[in-house]
Amino acid sequence: MVLDCANGAAYRVAPEVLWELGAEVIPLGVSPNGDNINDGCGSTRPQAAAEAVRAHGADVAITLDGDADRAILIDETGTMADGDQIMALFAERWAAEGRLRDGTLVATVMSNLGLERHLQAQGLRLERTGVGDRYVVEAMRAGGWNLGGEQSGHIVMTDYATTGDGMLAGLQFLAAMVETGQSASALARRFERVPQLLKNVRYGPGSTPLETGPVQQAIAAAEARLTGQGRLLIRKSGTEPVIRVMAECEDDALLVEVVESITDTMEGAGAFAQI
Repeated sequence: MVLDCANGAAYRVAPEVLWELGAEVIPLGVSPNGDNINDGCGSTRPQAAAEAVRAHGADVAITLDGDADRAILIDETGTMADGDQIMALFAERWAAEGRLRDGTLVATVMSNLGLERHLQAQGLRLERTGVGDRYVVEAMRAGGWNLGGEQSGHIVMTDYATTGDGMLAGLQFLAAMVETGQSASALARRFERVPQLLKNVRYGPGSTPLETGPVQQAIAAAEARLTGQGRLLIRKSGTEPVIRVMAECEDDALLVEVVESITDTMEGAGAFAQI
């Protein structure tokens, strides 16, 4: 297997753990110099791990980020599995074992609609939160739930730890491979993602674009068009003067139309620039 530690916090302990468990490990990102953390490697740049999987014929890759609190997996074909797919697998397995509390998985509003539909088909429930693992953890504590995370690979399993742990998530996935005898690709492709389109609109200081009548009308019209077909999410960035307009829908033409109807209206209302 390939292990990419992103030249970060787990560069020493993670390979040792896997070696001691009997894995043949091809380590990447294990030479930190103080400047190269997450530099072209790790879960935020999984291409290097995917190439290594294909080059070595590895069964799977675990890619961690610099502080090792999230993991993205790569299957034996070099295909990435994000946090949504990993959480879907864990939720299914835990539910079958009677371990998933209240049949509930906690994830943010950014998790794909395909995940929600997949869980519903399994008789499970998705509890959505704001963006950020802190909100996932808060909801888990409030609801007494034990599994949650983000599409980015932060996965929180309170049966084992109080916060996200990329290595722990990777080990859970490896355990599933060993126990089922299935390949990484068979385990990691739990559902078909619903196509998603995201556009960002920058606004000026003091502006309140979401409060203008034309923009509110455009949002209401877009929501009506997506009823029963998809999902619309509009939120302000917490770090910059940007509004993120995201929609999910199987109809590609409709997807583009609803997003652009909102972003174009924003531009018309205040000369905002799409980025």
